[in-house]
Amino acid sequence: MTALTSAAPTAPLAVDEPRARFRDLLLGEWFKLISLRSIRWGLLLGLLGLVFLNVNAAIADVNDWDHFSPGMREFFVPSGSLAASFTNNACIATLLITGCLGAVALVSEYSTGQIRTTFAAVPARQALISAKIVVLTVVMTAFGLVATAVSFWASQAVLSGKHAGISLAEPGIWRALLASTLLPPVCALTGLGLAAIVRHSVATVVTTVTVLLLIPNFMSENHHWSACLYHATPFRAWQVLHDLVGTPVNPHIPFPADPAGEWWVYAAWAVGGALAALFFGSRRDV
Repeated sequence: MTALTSAAPTAPLAVDEPRARFRDLLLGEWFKLISLRSIRWGLLLGLLGLVFLNVNAAIADVNDWDHFSPGMREFFVPSGSLAASFTNNACIATLLITGCLGAVALVSEYSTGQIRTTFAAVPARQALISAKIVVLTVVMTAFGLVATAVSFWASQAVLSGKHAGISLAEPGIWRALLASTLLPPVCALTGLGLAAIVRHSVATVVTTVTVLLLIPNFMSENHHWSACLYHATPFRAWQVLHDLVGTPVNPHIPFPADPAGEWWVYAAWAVGGALAALFFGSRRDV
């Protein structure tokens, strides 16, 4: 008789899957971002809304031009012309739109549970969050560039009917345009960082609006401590940078801001939001 021998089970073949390259992570985050309906509609409607606010301000100035005194007309060009190209209302709308869209870019994954699937597919969490930061920064910078360029061109075209428009050769104009262009990525990265900390849809949006918009409204430049905090907000930083170079400082403000320091405010909020997203986002999946 021959003894029956069972064949030893064969070990499964080990398949070495190639590690995801950072370029692949960028493409994945790009497709995830544009697949969100809220992001697509938010960017489109936000762009149209910003252009409308700025062009509407220019139309209002043209309608009131005949009632301006010669002194008001002299002051209006160029300061008023620049103010009409990107108004305070447009800045407030930018804070709301881009801050909330930046938060939605991450908090939507927490609310749906997709973040677990994402981290399971790509264990390198910090590389994944870094790709999300890069994609969001590029998209929001492009959004800011288009909104600023279209608003400036359209508003100056309206003002030119009263010979009140300005050109890109105006001293200090590029600082103002750059400040408006970079405001969306700064606010979006702030919202992204807050989303990584809060991780709840409604609470994240409320926190973003409170930090970017509501808190600055309770600050003033009448006291040194309040002025320091106020100057450290993106809203006030944009207001200072959007003034033309050489614009006289309001003598009634006890503690005016330094335009050079406001660029550091932009950088601090953007870097702070990115670091918060990297630190908290890579350590939590619920």
